[in-house]
Amino acid sequence: MRKSKAGRSLAAQRLAALFLLGCILFNFPILALFNRPGEVFGVPVLYAWLFGVWTALIGLMAWIAEAGED
Repeated sequence: MRKSKAGRSLAAQRLAALFLLGCILFNFPILALFNRPGEVFGVPVLYAWLFGVWTALIGLMAWIAEAGED
């Protein structure tokens, strides 16, 4: 079944908002909070933050895309 224009628009708006959230989370003030000595499960804190947020954003994008197909 084809999606309505409103459904595609809502998914597009959510993806745009997720993009902006990613821009904020990967920008200087937030990254500076995690640029500290220390480790999380043997991984430096900054790297754990970067890969954790990256993974979460990919998961959220997939969820939005799948929910948009209904």
